[in-house]
Amino acid sequence: MGRVVSVAACALNQWALDFEGNAERILRSISIAKSKGARYRLGPELEIWPLMHRNVRYNCRVIFLNKKILLIRPKLSLANTGNYRELRWFTPWNKARHVEEYLLPRIIQEVTGQDTVPFGDAVLATKDTCLGTEICEELWAPNSPHIEMGLDGVEIFTNSSGSHHVLRKAHTRVDLVNSATAKNGGIYILSNQKGCDGDRLYYDGCAMISMNGEIVAQGSQFSLDDVEVLVATLDLEDVRSYRAEISSRNLAASKVNPFPRIKVNFALSYSDDLAVPICVPIQWKHHSPEEEICLGPACWLWDYLRRSKQAGFLLPLSGGIDSSATACIVYSMCHQVCLAVKNGNAEVLADARKIVHDETYIPEDPREFCKLVFTTCYMASENSSQDTRNRAKLLAEQIGSYHINLNIDAAVKAIVGIFSMVTGRTPCFSVYGGSSRENLALQNVQARVRMVLAYLFAQLTLWTRGMPGGLLVLGSANVDESLRGYFTKYDCSSADINPIGGISKTDLKNFIQYCIENFHLTALRSIMAAPPTAELEPLVDGQVSQTDEADMGMTYAELSIYGKLRKIAKAGPYSMFYKLINLWKEICTPREVASKVKHFFRMYSVNRHKMTTLTPSYHAENYSPDDNRFDLRPFLYNTTWSWQFRCIDNQVNILSFSDVLI
Repeated sequence: MGRVVSVAACALNQWALDFEGNAERILRSISIAKSKGARYRLGPELEIWPLMHRNVRYNCRVIFLNKKILLIRPKLSLANTGNYRELRWFTPWNKARHVEEYLLPRIIQEVTGQDTVPFGDAVLATKDTCLGTEICEELWAPNSPHIEMGLDGVEIFTNSSGSHHVLRKAHTRVDLVNSATAKNGGIYILSNQKGCDGDRLYYDGCAMISMNGEIVAQGSQFSLDDVEVLVATLDLEDVRSYRAEISSRNLAASKVNPFPRIKVNFALSYSDDLAVPICVPIQWKHHSPEEEICLGPACWLWDYLRRSKQAGFLLPLSGGIDSSATACIVYSMCHQVCLAVKNGNAEVLADARKIVHDETYIPEDPREFCKLVFTTCYMASENSSQDTRNRAKLLAEQIGSYHINLNIDAAVKAIVGIFSMVTGRTPCFSVYGGSSRENLALQNVQARVRMVLAYLFAQLTLWTRGMPGGLLVLGSANVDESLRGYFTKYDCSSADINPIGGISKTDLKNFIQYCIENFHLTALRSIMAAPPTAELEPLVDGQVSQTDEADMGMTYAELSIYGKLRKIAKAGPYSMFYKLINLWKEICTPREVASKVKHFFRMYSVNRHKMTTLTPSYHAENYSPDDNRFDLRPFLYNTTWSWQFRCIDNQVNILSFSDVLI
């Protein structure tokens, strides 16, 4: 009958400049798609690299059939916010519904037998249907091409994406795909990049196929498989009957400006398809935020580890929530590796053997694998409590890491001794009569000594165990502390990579609870119950006297709110005050809100310089203060905020006077 089509969406773990590996993954996905009966295969954005047309570089889709290029379709809308700087590399194609001739390079001419091919904004007309193209950002744009393409009779929309993971973002992506065909009818195929492409982002797959506003096929969001192919078989008549009932759509279609059509002597459907089973709508299965934290950073760490060709990780494990959450993510990575090997993933097995330098090794037990690739280190000082030491030790035992206990007091005293010998002055903690400057300097010495020791042990620990290779140092500062600047510049937050640097303290606490319930790590219960502390000031009667929230002058919950208002809502001091006097009207007076907002902006601006040396972190939140590419701002501020704070004070006085009159 010629109405049933089988289409494939692929999620590929491509790596910039890995030409041979990228080609192999593309060819493998084509082979899998064909073996599953697909007549159309779609890959992620930039799986084939950019093209120069008339000396201008474009981000393009190349659509081909049987060694013949049918169309080169350049990207129309470029992503140029947040993590993306596409306009730095590419130019958008601004000639709507316009096609030009593209002169193929000689090396391609020899393969295809073509001199020129169509280049521009066109659609493909096969014998049985019409296909249109979108590229990533175009789905998110307010004037997405699929709107007018659908009105012009395009029945199958294809989108090659390079969309990165952010906590709770998958809902938005699924909604966009479904809404693309809910009003207009049609089949929407989305392919996406997956894995760590050598930077702070993790691309989370989520290949999907939707028809008439409903998902019919869902790919995995987090997986160690380098190639994933999702196939759906659908009836084109379902699209046509759906559209026929939408009167407003048909009226708009009668007036649409048509797209250039590239005629293709090929049918996506088979002539005899009566017995072919058709896919039916399914309910999308979303991960909880805790599951996303468990899986996304774990996959990112695995890609970074195997591609950096290091032998594992070293983590300064303090016994607090942040470093414990980092340890749990590494443990989750070990779980994912063992599960992938169990499921027959030969690539993961080969990578694991290279990492542990054992060609016969089979990772079956996550704790055993963790012992080989993960070293944890508790760096005690005279200010450390026995409680945190015990918590770190017990967690290390339960996840199976190779654990080291050491004391940094000798190094700290040596450094302070040098200062005293040169200056003739010996700084003291404030509890012993020292000034705030002395108190902070002595805390910083401890923190920075830990960074030096972390790198020393990362380089030589495996040497002492008779094992080859070195270790990557993991950081564990969360996104809220980075925003506030609540860490020492060049302390053990300075590391090679940080899997939790884009995650809030609130989400990390929920993740710890998830690990207690799903990994049965009972050591985490006492870690959850303890107040967060840096343990850099002297103990009082053997107990911790310093807590993070007291030091910061704000709670972690407040920090998350400040962060979202600052970055996402683009709020400065006055705008933040304006929003918070309404948000917090039941718990704070306007004067108290003013005090909180001023304190945040003072601390944020004083410490902004620390963002320039922030450890590369997994991007998971849209209020990340990462200065490298996401949150590009000055790192030298006028920290008095005189005009803004004066405006806040004036408004507080007005509100206070109004209260008196009432």
